[in-house]
Amino acid sequence: MARALRVAIFGESYLPYLSGVTIATDVLARGLTEAGHRVLLVVPRPAGEPPARTPDEPEVAWLPSYQGPPPAPPGYRIPLPIPSGALREARDFRPDVVHAQSPFISGLMAHRTARAARAPLVFTHHTRFGDYRHYLGPLAAPGGALMSAYLRRFWLGCAAIIAPGSELAAEIAEEIGPRARPLVRAIPTGLDLDWIGAIPEGHPRREAGWKPGVDFVVASVGRLAREKSVDVLLEAFAKAAESRPELRFLLIGAGPLEEMVRGRAERPDLRGRLFVTGQQSRDHALGLLKACELFAFASRTETQGLVLAEALACGVPVVALEGPGVRDTVLDAVDGLVVSRDPESAAPERLASALLDLANDPERRNAMARNAREGAPRFALQRRVGEVVELYRETLASR
Repeated sequence: MARALRVAIFGESYLPYLSGVTIATDVLARGLTEAGHRVLLVVPRPAGEPPARTPDEPEVAWLPSYQGPPPAPPGYRIPLPIPSGALREARDFRPDVVHAQSPFISGLMAHRTARAARAPLVFTHHTRFGDYRHYLGPLAAPGGALMSAYLRRFWLGCAAIIAPGSELAAEIAEEIGPRARPLVRAIPTGLDLDWIGAIPEGHPRREAGWKPGVDFVVASVGRLAREKSVDVLLEAFAKAAESRPELRFLLIGAGPLEEMVRGRAERPDLRGRLFVTGQQSRDHALGLLKACELFAFASRTETQGLVLAEALACGVPVVALEGPGVRDTVLDAVDGLVVSRDPESAAPERLASALLDLANDPERRNAMARNAREGAPRFALQRRVGEVVELYRETLASR
């Protein structure tokens, strides 16, 4: 039997701030712990008192942190690049493997810890950073070039790189070249299916003031930001609602475009049909999702699209615009519909048409919902953790 590993996981952000990255970091740590490995999370301390940890949970070393400046959302804590007790804890932990969840401040901390421990550095590339260049304004072009150069240098300092989606894995492998040192693997974030299954169904119609049993609810979950193509979602739903006035749109999330979205909800074509929940806990968001008929997705900046897997695990068919990570998760015409994005100008109309196709065909929609539930084991956390551990052992053997 292979020996248990000691794994130090460094995160640039962490719970209670909710994002795909913080969820992925937490489920990996918990999954490794449940598989019998010893895990030390090295993550930014939250603004309030950190939650108590039970003996069966991963250990945590809290890094000194500060609230990130705009456009970072409230609650997004960033580690301070200073010596700290947490870093001493990480060195004393004597990890077999160091796993970075970011290439920035915590990633550099992870790199130094790996060198000190003579352990391989594994990095999960969670974010397509180039898709956020618009936040840099006139510096977008030079900033993007500098970011690409920095990322390549960071990649080459790793023993292995994990990409949550196959398209991103292929892009990274091509960028670093065939003779480079890092191993590159596509390993999506796993889901705790037992936890999701135990979440009670929520009451989106009651919360939004809609008619129970009459209104047909389309949901979407995510940050309300430009890179998530919120404008495309709104336009597509408005077009669909022209043909089916009983359609309702539940947007679960918050972000810099929240005020714009709430204003759009007051226009005649969406008045009474669009409800924005604001930021919600993950279990409450998934409970609301379970009571909806369809899930709509239009983001262009995903590496995996974790919310797609969550929707399918909740038994909700997906209608998604094609994009990175979408086809890794959604089985087109089986548990959802994947719609071509090109040309971009026609994307809202095609997304609206796909929503109407399933809204008007309950038999097909119910079959997709059944397929989604039955196919959810492919997202199981245990399977993904096993793939990560296999990669850890491969990097250790190659050394």
